Amino acid sequence: MTNNAPCRKDLLCLINRVSFAVDDVKLFLDTHPCDANALAYFHEYSKLRNQALKEYAKYYGPLTIDTTMTSCTDRWNWINEPWPWQEGGC
Repeated sequence: MTNNAPCRKDLLCLINRVSFAVDDVKLFLDTHPCDANALAYFHEYSKLRNQALKEYAKYYGPLTIDTTMTSCTDRWNWINEPWPWQEGGC
């Protein structure tokens, strides 16, 4: 970890907020699949979520299987990191 690492707790809070937004709009899109504004919102927040997950994985280890390649290049080491709920969460 470098001195330029973002605050772990702040990054987890951001991930929680954008993940909630993505999940919420996914439910809306289930019943309104042609809503262009909702679809644009989904794409925007999905992109923000993916960026935040990649940044978290870069500094603290992956939270999802999708981001394991970012931080586990030589061995399966993410099990050694503190789990998100061990840090107090948001």
